[in-house]
Amino acid sequence: MAEVDTHFYDDSQAHFNGYSTEYTQNMEVPYYTGPSQVYMNEPLDYHLYTPTIPSAFVTSSTANHFVPPSSELRQLLQERSHTIRSVPFPGSNLPEELQGYHTFTPIDNVNGSERKKFFNLNSVVYRAINSTDGVPYVLRRIENFRLMQQAAFNAIEAWSQIRHPNIVPVHEAFTTRSFNDSSLVVVYSYYANAQTLYDAHLKKSPLHNGGRATLGHSQSSVQIPQYGQSVTSPFASSQSMPQLQMGGLPERVLWSYIVQISSAIKRVHEAGLAVRTIDATKILLTGKNRVRIGSCAVWDVLTYDQHLDVVALQHDDLQHFGRLIFALCCNNPQATTNGNFQKSLEIISKTYSHDVKNIALFLISKNHPHKNISTVFEMISGRLLTELDDAFEGMDRLENEMLSELENARLVRLLCKFGFINERPEFARDARWSETGDRYIIKLFRDYVFHQIDERGNPVTNMSHVLTCLNKLDAGTEEKVMLVARDEQSCLVVSYKEIKACVDAAFSDLSRASSTMR
Repeated sequence: MAEVDTHFYDDSQAHFNGYSTEYTQNMEVPYYTGPSQVYMNEPLDYHLYTPTIPSAFVTSSTANHFVPPSSELRQLLQERSHTIRSVPFPGSNLPEELQGYHTFTPIDNVNGSERKKFFNLNSVVYRAINSTDGVPYVLRRIENFRLMQQAAFNAIEAWSQIRHPNIVPVHEAFTTRSFNDSSLVVVYSYYANAQTLYDAHLKKSPLHNGGRATLGHSQSSVQIPQYGQSVTSPFASSQSMPQLQMGGLPERVLWSYIVQISSAIKRVHEAGLAVRTIDATKILLTGKNRVRIGSCAVWDVLTYDQHLDVVALQHDDLQHFGRLIFALCCNNPQATTNGNFQKSLEIISKTYSHDVKNIALFLISKNHPHKNISTVFEMISGRLLTELDDAFEGMDRLENEMLSELENARLVRLLCKFGFINERPEFARDARWSETGDRYIIKLFRDYVFHQIDERGNPVTNMSHVLTCLNKLDAGTEEKVMLVARDEQSCLVVSYKEIKACVDAAFSDLSRASSTMR
C-alpha cells in the first residue's frame, strides 16, 4: 500500500552514523530535502540491524511458500516498522485530527492533475493513527459524496463483523467536510508495504506513464453507476496495455491465490453479502504469497438506494474472479476483453494444467446452472491440502523464528537491572552501596563486560563477549571470573552465581524502596 525509500548501506555513505542524534541542515544526504531543509524521518540503516547472517547460524536459510528465509524475514519486518513510523512532509494540507485519527499520510501519490480511482470515482487513500489505541489504519476517502440516508451505514456494521485472514477488516465509516468537500471515509486495517496484485504482477512501468496508469482528472461530483451499467476500469485504454504473454504466474502461486480468494468469497457470501471488489487493483499482496481482498463495503454504501439483488451481485463476484485468473495467467488485465479471450484461452491451455483452465472457464461463464462458491470449492478441493500443508509449515517456521528471539528479553532485563543499580548518586554515602559493599562487585562486573580495553588501550567492542557473560550470569553458573578494579590495585575472584545473587539482592532493595515511596 505504501512504497517508501529505504536507505541501504554502501561505501559512499560509510561516514553516516545511524545512531547519531546530531543532524545539521547541510548534510549531504538525500533525506534533507525541501526549501526549509526539515528532516522528517531518520533513515534506517538496515546493515546495523539486520545484517546478512551466514546460513549456518540462522533458523532457516530456505524459503517456505509463505515465509521467506530468516535474514529476509528480519529485514522485511524492519522495513514495515520503518514505513509505519514514517511521517508526511510539511505542506500536505491534511487535517490535523479527524474523527479520532491524526498524523494523516497519503499512501497514493496524488497531484493536482491526477487522481487514483476507486473504479470511476475519485478516491484518495491515507494512513492515519487512531488516538484511542495508537494503531495505524487506512482511510479510503471517496471525494464529493453526499450521504442521503444514514441507513446506508448498516452495511459497514455488517462488514465489521466479518473477520477472515484473506479480507482486509472494515472498522468504521463516516462523512466529513474536513477536505473542503463532502467526502465518505471508510476505515480499514493497515498492512505496511502491501502491494496490489496489479502493481505486483500486471503493471508495466514503461507503458504506464512512468509506472502508473493515467487515471483522469478530478470531477466536481460523483456519478454512482447503476447496477448493470459498465464501470470505467483503470485498464480502460487498450493502447497502453501489454501484449498477452505466456505464463504470467507460476502455477503454485496462482493456485495459492485462487484458494485464498475463494475462501474469502465463501465467507462473504455466507454472510449474505457480495464482495464487489474482485479486481487486481483492490486485492492486496500483504506478504509472501498472502493476499487479502481490500476496499470492501464501499460499494454497499455508495449504492444503498439502488436495492440491488444480492444473488446477482454474488454471481458477478465469481465472474470477476474468473477475469482476474485470466489476467494473472496472461499477464494482461484485458485478457478477456477487446477480442483477447480466445488467445488467452490458448495461452492458459498451453501453459497451465487442465484444472486451471476448468476453474477459469467455470467462473467466467454467465449461465452455468450450478455456479456458486460451493461448487468452486468442489472443483479446487484437490489443491486445498497443498495450501493447508504449506500454511502449517509456515506457522512452524514462524514459531521457530519467535523461539530464537525469546532469549532477547532475558538479556534486556539484565541490562535494565544494571542500569538501575550502577552509579546511583543518592546512595553515595550509604555503606551498603559504597566501594566496599556487594554493589562494588556489580560495578566491577559491569566494567569487565563492557569496559575492557586491549593491549594498546583501545576499547574492546566484542558483542560475543557481552552475550556470553550475560548468559552465564543469567544462568548463575559456578564458573569463576577475576574482576579487576579500574586502578588495578585490587581484584576479586567470584563466580557468576555469586554475582547473580548480588544483582538480585541490590535490585530487590531498590524495588522495596520504590514500593515504600508510593
